[in-house]
Amino acid sequence: MAQREDAVIVNTLVRQALIAAEEVMGTNGLNAVLRTSGLERFINNSPPDNLEPGIQASEYARLNQAIEEFYGRGGRGMLRRIGKASFQYAVREQAALLGIAGAALKLLPQKQRIKFILNSMVNALQKSNPQVEAWVEEADNKIAYIEASCAICHSRESEQPICHLYVGSLGEAVKWATGTDYEIIETHCLAKGDPYCRFEVGEARAND
Repeated sequence: MAQREDAVIVNTLVRQALIAAEEVMGTNGLNAVLRTSGLERFINNSPPDNLEPGIQASEYARLNQAIEEFYGRGGRGMLRRIGKASFQYAVREQAALLGIAGAALKLLPQKQRIKFILNSMVNALQKSNPQVEAWVEEADNKIAYIEASCAICHSRESEQPICHLYVGSLGEAVKWATGTDYEIIETHCLAKGDPYCRFEVGEARAND
């Protein structure tokens, strides 16, 4: 599926990403990648917490690429940490948008909890931005989060899946809903030429 050239990310999600990145990378690290990715306008100037268009999806993709390149071999892990922090921010500041306020998840089986939080993320994204094409799929006893409008890899090309921030965010979401750390595997990626980015919930990780 071709990505829209006019795709945008709304202010509240840009704000969420920048706050999470600063939390993980520090102010100097964030400012360095903002300069590298041509987003200097956000240095010490987070966007407002509203649903107006904030940046082009291609700019958001450049920011992700800049973070990965800034940290070299550690870039993937850094993006996953930022993804985790991003979901934690959403729980603190956007529980109503996520639809998780007062959710009685403890009464549900693990699989239902996973589907609940992934569908909540889909609904929140679609409420905030009508351009988003995302859904949750269950097949062959596997649950997957799929997005055909992923901004992380917008206009990028790669032989390997590159949506590491999404892997971190989805992993943290599933852990929040279940209390268990599950592996998240990106099986398809738009940057590889696939029709969508697909993130499969894998096996539960053993607690150390």
